[in-house]
Amino acid sequence: MVFQGRLSSSTLIAADFDWMASLNMRSNSDPYGYQAGLASRFGMPESQLSLILKSVGAPADAYMVLRLSELSGRTHEEVLRYYHENKHKGWGVMAKDLGIKPGSSEFKALKVGHDMRDFDDRRDDRDRGDQDHGKDRDHGKKGH
Repeated sequence: MVFQGRLSSSTLIAADFDWMASLNMRSNSDPYGYQAGLASRFGMPESQLSLILKSVGAPADAYMVLRLSELSGRTHEEVLRYYHENKHKGWGVMAKDLGIKPGSSEFKALKVGHDMRDFDDRRDDRDRGDQDHGKDRDHGKKGH
């Protein structure tokens, strides 16, 4: 039941942040890939990310700490400290408290999902779109 314990912190999120459950499942199935994805996305050494991942309740919480750091202009240490003191409030309230205005494009983007391409549930659809584009070019050549 360790898996449940890792998800429990993210159960504090509002329904608007339900994408986090999917990110947690995917990251738990490939923790090294997830850490590498975070390192790539946020430009941090994996050793530093490892410490953050160990200090949060669930893998998606690490993403949110880093994303809120980026959006708020605060260090990830400050946001991590704030997370530990206020995680019971939920991500929407924490984002607001850190200066992300509800209704802003940044806040809406947080509610919709993460921006890690390697862990994007919609990635397969985009990839198929790229492949379809290639097929269209092939079909165009056959028509000539």
